[in-house]
Amino acid sequence: MNKDLKYVGHTFPIHDASQKVRGELLYLSDMKLPKMLYAKLLLSPVAHGLIKEIDTSRAEALPGVIRVFTYLNTPNKTYSRYRIIPNQEFCLEDERLFTDKVRFVGDRIAAVVATSLDIAKEAMELIRVDFELLPVLSTPEEALKNNHIKIHPEGNLIHQFEYKLGEQIQLVQDCLVVETTTRTQKVHHAALETHVCLADFNSSGKLTIWAACQGVFGIRTIVADLLELNYNKVRVIKMPMGGSFGGKQEAIIEPVTAFLAKQVRRPVKLTFNRKESIIATMTRPATTSSIRTSVTKDGVLEDCIVETVVDAGAYATSSVDNAYAMTKKICRLYRIPYYQHHSKIIYTNTPVAGGARGWGAPEIITAMEIHMDAVAKKISMDLVEFRLKNLVHPYDKDKASSLSLGNARVIECLEKGAACFGWSERYHRKPDKGRYRKGVGVACAAHKNGMYGGFPEHSTMTLKMNEDGSFILNTGLHDLGCGTITSINQIAAEVLDIEPSYITVLEADTESGPYDFGSYGSRVTYICGACAYEVAKKVKEKLLECASLILRKPKQYLEIGNGSVWIIGHEQQSISYRDIATTAKTKDNTDIVITHTYHGTSNPGAYAVHFAEVEVDTKTGMVRVTDYLAVHDIGKAINPGMVEGQIQGGVQMGIGYALYEEVRIGSNGNILNSSLKDYHVINAPDMPLVKTLLIEQGGDEGPYGAKSVGEIAFVPVAAAVINAVNNTLGTALSDMPLTPEKIITTLTK
Repeated sequence: MNKDLKYVGHTFPIHDASQKVRGELLYLSDMKLPKMLYAKLLLSPVAHGLIKEIDTSRAEALPGVIRVFTYLNTPNKTYSRYRIIPNQEFCLEDERLFTDKVRFVGDRIAAVVATSLDIAKEAMELIRVDFELLPVLSTPEEALKNNHIKIHPEGNLIHQFEYKLGEQIQLVQDCLVVETTTRTQKVHHAALETHVCLADFNSSGKLTIWAACQGVFGIRTIVADLLELNYNKVRVIKMPMGGSFGGKQEAIIEPVTAFLAKQVRRPVKLTFNRKESIIATMTRPATTSSIRTSVTKDGVLEDCIVETVVDAGAYATSSVDNAYAMTKKICRLYRIPYYQHHSKIIYTNTPVAGGARGWGAPEIITAMEIHMDAVAKKISMDLVEFRLKNLVHPYDKDKASSLSLGNARVIECLEKGAACFGWSERYHRKPDKGRYRKGVGVACAAHKNGMYGGFPEHSTMTLKMNEDGSFILNTGLHDLGCGTITSINQIAAEVLDIEPSYITVLEADTESGPYDFGSYGSRVTYICGACAYEVAKKVKEKLLECASLILRKPKQYLEIGNGSVWIIGHEQQSISYRDIATTAKTKDNTDIVITHTYHGTSNPGAYAVHFAEVEVDTKTGMVRVTDYLAVHDIGKAINPGMVEGQIQGGVQMGIGYALYEEVRIGSNGNILNSSLKDYHVINAPDMPLVKTLLIEQGGDEGPYGAKSVGEIAFVPVAAAVINAVNNTLGTALSDMPLTPEKIITTLTK
């Protein structure tokens, strides 16, 4: 690997850090347009019912109210807010702008558009709704048992499928069979910034949407088709955003805001408060996964049979696609001769499930890693040794996609991590007997790099050179606050051998920017970064061609670097990028600008192994994570500081997932913790020091060998923490989150 890189492999602050520190960055929440109106939604207070009557007259009579919208004066057309491209598979169109049948607490009933937010809020309180209440089905089990109570006309079972990989073999006689069941919970994404959208429909028939989102082109296709507008009449502009973690992947409030703006012919802004973001956007899906494996007495896996139930909530959105994704994770991690996965996706009268950091991997990998501990204990084998016997090797073939897993270094992650963490000494030390007990846990994880192999995968960028030798890279990128723009900048700067400050990287705009699918699927560094790398290489070649004309020397006699080109062996005969750009334009009638589409052709595994130490108070059931090591097979860290930050953030979210976070739902469908006062995330003072160890072996097609980290950083955390708790207490807890009440109940049985 090249150890002489100037910019890649070095830490730079994210591109808008100084603006954020000074409070100068304009977020969508701060944005105002002339004659802008404000919208407020009336959300259902009941989980299941028919609207018998809705009276908006008092709200409409309030001074300052422009219009009130309900199912009575809005399109009856259904759509899928998950759709990325037209005619996409697994996109059930079961949602309307406003409904006459509410299906969860938070379903959209009405919208008020007014001259101020206060007036919109007051008017919303004046709307009267009379419901015919229907039985509430708050769990998948209830929904299946009572399928005659249909949440949607087609019934409560959205979809089910069976997935098989490999050939069933005759098991050896001494095989042991181990079974476990793990339940994961609905979780709020808890981004700092709540959901917000601004839309304007002008007199020329042009709709402009300012969105803090993960995919402007996906939003455009949903909104344009829903409102029956040509795509050239809908412009979506990505705005700076305060986090997403998958929560802003789908077009949740953009279609509503766009419709309102189109109807009133003025700019309309819709901003959710925290309660609305918790109950009325989407959650991480709740799942139940039962796993049965057969294993030889010397620790080799023979087969793996999984049954998963996915709680989709009130609307399907991405749940079917998510369930299919879950089936493809385990065989990216372990060598298993025969794998079978049966999934059911079910409607319930609960908040809608959707994409969340890790896209199905945290749910199924948590279940699998808890199961792997149980298997190892059954055969009395060290937890690390057992995993080493079964993990995938570099360049194994992925059973699901038949693609190479690439330079998969998960074994190296486990071996080096175990040594660095002192696993053997810690795990085998004498157990604590007092009130406070310490123990350790480990978990492995696999994820992907883009969507190649199951979905079209490409990215387009335009790189142009300005007259002074600086550059503008026009992209379809969406920086979610994690530094995407900075890492792409570093990649282009490295290729062009120029200071990163000379390159401006633009974010997504459907009107002026090139097409890109969006920021999800762990595709940004691996796919978009590769596009930036290749378009920069093409511009570099163009620079050499122009310099060749100016210096009157063939390209093979020229060298490029540090913002200039010179004749090899005659460094004094050089010309700067600035002079090349100006001369090319004025004398050679040449513009140095390249548009390039990069096509993904591989999807190697991204891997991580995490080690956790916990201390459990056996009197209160409280768990404290006291030490943590995260080892990642990242290929090459483009920006090590940002990589470390991503991992630390993923660990913080994962500890919350394991121990605290849950959108709690009552039997009547009410949300029991709809504010951050009651919805508990782990705070900074409760965090351990998170140490990181990066395995940078390259070998894959990402830029400079880089692979993804943003999602995989979260995937193994919950399992590592839960395994540590179980190892500490001698328990087999697997019903998440591991609240103090659950721990005490188990200890006192």
